Amino acid sequence: MNCSISGEVPEEPVVSTKSGHVFERRLIERYVSDYGKCPVSGEPLTMDDVLPVKMGKIVKPRPLQAASIPGLLSIFQNEWDSLMLSNFALEQQLHTARQELSHALYQHDAACRVIARLKKERDEARSLLALAERQIPMTASSDIAVNAPALSNGRKASLDEEPGYAGKKMRPGISASIIAEITDCNLALSQQRKKRQIPSTLAPVEDLERYTQLSSYPLHKTGKPGITSLDICHSKDIIATGGIDTSAVLFDRSSGQIMSTLSGHSKKVTSVNFDAQGDMVLTGSADKTVRIWQGSEDGSYNCRHILKDHTAEVQAITVHATNNYFATASLDNTWCFYEFSTGLCLTQVEGASGSEGYTSAAFHPDGLILGTGTSNADVKIWDVKTQANVTTFSGHTGAITAISFSENGYFLATAAQDGVKLWDLRKLKNFRTFSAYDKDTGTNSVEFDHSGCYLGLAGSDIRVYQVASVKSEWNCVKTFPDLSGTGKVTCVKFGPDSKYIAVGSMDHNLRIFGLPSEDGAMES
Repeated sequence: MNCSISGEVPEEPVVSTKSGHVFERRLIERYVSDYGKCPVSGEPLTMDDVLPVKMGKIVKPRPLQAASIPGLLSIFQNEWDSLMLSNFALEQQLHTARQELSHALYQHDAACRVIARLKKERDEARSLLALAERQIPMTASSDIAVNAPALSNGRKASLDEEPGYAGKKMRPGISASIIAEITDCNLALSQQRKKRQIPSTLAPVEDLERYTQLSSYPLHKTGKPGITSLDICHSKDIIATGGIDTSAVLFDRSSGQIMSTLSGHSKKVTSVNFDAQGDMVLTGSADKTVRIWQGSEDGSYNCRHILKDHTAEVQAITVHATNNYFATASLDNTWCFYEFSTGLCLTQVEGASGSEGYTSAAFHPDGLILGTGTSNADVKIWDVKTQANVTTFSGHTGAITAISFSENGYFLATAAQDGVKLWDLRKLKNFRTFSAYDKDTGTNSVEFDHSGCYLGLAGSDIRVYQVASVKSEWNCVKTFPDLSGTGKVTCVKFGPDSKYIAVGSMDHNLRIFGLPSEDGAMES
């Protein structure tokens, strides 16, 4: 009994009650669902008209070829031949795929070389463009000023003045090559910081606990006494102080002698800074100018540039980690970004309206952000690449007198009338506050040492803290005697490896604190 559709013996036979034909169940179900009629007679048919047929188990006979040993060998041979042919085809496909992959890799390598060459040409073009942008104001200003049309008040329009905006200066801006330079510097310093170890030459806590005043030097004139700022060149162990007497003094600590006196400002010097090598000194003044002093072989320093971009007192100067740029902050509510070699102001950034000006500034150790303190008690953090104010810290009382970033890049210390606040730059919040010891004096200076292990505070007295984590206690290692009787303490700095601490005050004296000599004698 064979299926009327396939002609083979059905595995599950059924019979039509209308036509009597036998079908394979799965075949007739599919045919009825598609056509709804009998495939043989063409009469309408449903599965209700189909009945199953009971029959014995069907055993399919073996193929004729498998009924003998020669037939089986023939089957095996055919299968082996098919396998070999399939294997040969796979090997050909694999060989073709390898050739295509090799060609693709060659094209990728050639494309990478082309991209690298184009990037190099692009960087060179950017460098040339940046150089041209910097040179335009310097080379063309004299020619344009001669032929410039007269303004309404009789002045001539210079290159620094845009038509219709008298007095507004044109700035070349921070070019792509400079951004690339400070970004590379950031990456290099960040990698070094991960491997940073505390130097073995750093003065231990036990030594700082024994520090006492070793010497005192009256560096500035007594007619207008007062040291307003100081900086230390660690590579040469030279101390620079700025005074109310309108001069800056360079002092060689090892010999105890004054190396040079920098005169030229018409009002008090508010800020002094060395470059990394100590070959150049920056001075900012209440006369609204910044001067760049170049050192010579005989130890003297000559004024190389006078910068007049601010319209109010210059309060702070900070040198960038690349040592090629620096920033200034002023009470005119702007900060400027300068190039060291030319003294060119690349950009001048104005703060939000309503601010009363900037009173302090410092670059982050990696150089990508700048911190500025304001006279209305706010601390603003700026992205150097975009000159955007990325965050603002509030909570102080009075003007921000000083700010300092820790060497690990995690902490920011800010000083004001109400004391010192420590900020966690990762979570952007204040995690510790040191109240002012004297509310009338306030806190005038705060400074991390170069290792990031110590923090110095200057107010009515001088205190040194051991740097800890956010959750750990910051222990006060040493408190130096009250110096308020000899003049308000204005600034504090750590010497190389914190082997000594330099302090400036309003009595025009530079004081050095350190370990006394073994015989107990003090330096004169």
